[in-house]
Amino acid sequence: MAWLWACLAAPICRAAAPVEYAAEVSIGGEYDSNVTLDEVDLTSSESDYALLLEAGFAAKKAFTEQFEMSGTYDLSQTFYKEFDQVNRQTHILGTDMNLDHSRYDTGMSVYYIISRLDNERFLDLLRVSPSVSGFLAKKWFARGAYVYFNKSIHKRPERDAHTQSGEADLYYFLRGLRSYVNLGYRYRDEDAAGAQYSFSSNAVKLRYIGRFELFSRIAKLELAWRYEDRDYSAETPSIGEDRDDQRNRWRIDFELPLVGQSSMQVFAGYADYDSNYPQADYTQTVVGTRFTYRW
Repeated sequence: MAWLWACLAAPICRAAAPVEYAAEVSIGGEYDSNVTLDEVDLTSSESDYALLLEAGFAAKKAFTEQFEMSGTYDLSQTFYKEFDQVNRQTHILGTDMNLDHSRYDTGMSVYYIISRLDNERFLDLLRVSPSVSGFLAKKWFARGAYVYFNKSIHKRPERDAHTQSGEADLYYFLRGLRSYVNLGYRYRDEDAAGAQYSFSSNAVKLRYIGRFELFSRIAKLELAWRYEDRDYSAETPSIGEDRDDQRNRWRIDFELPLVGQSSMQVFAGYADYDSNYPQADYTQTVVGTRFTYRW
């Protein structure tokens, strides 16, 4: 739903009415070279195709010139051709509050996520994050945030966890919002019910977002790389030592507007997970496309 946030933050949306609304629906499909369930370290080492359905709604209201609130609801559903036991439905309900201090902004976001697998409750997650952001110079923008997660995985109580993270992002605008680079860092500490699942990690990300004219329309290209180094705090019994993970992920997204408010997106991703825990040591390639309509 990144488009919805971009719209709600733009001057054209702010000028429309006291309460602004936006929505989108999409349908697509993807090929997954290795169907996985990352939250519980399950990998199939088998490929499959999936149908993707998504819908989202957003609303925003400015209460004063400095204070505004936004709310969103997102629904996504994945149907696999063969691995229907991991058909996934996810509901995300969120709110964002923002206070403009002229030279910088402070904000608070709260999200509640419910995820179901094969029509059974799988994951509940509460995310709370205060943040501060602002321009450092004409083309430089920075954002810092504290993030708290409360995660519950049904039928796997040993993986229930409380997580605290510190995040920092730096943006450099090459051509305003039409072209910019984002460099980010995150420190994460996850305290799980089962000691072998507790870990701390350092992660970095690098993204490029570029918009350019193609067939008389403004296309969008996004390139992203993410790296995470996880250090687990207790011995994993099955391997007789502390687990250690290094995770590299690359992704490319290309979006081309079609007729009216519709667009077509093509995406591809590759993940290389290196771990001394065999279930978490694998590679994965995902390629797909989706058609989206917005209003």
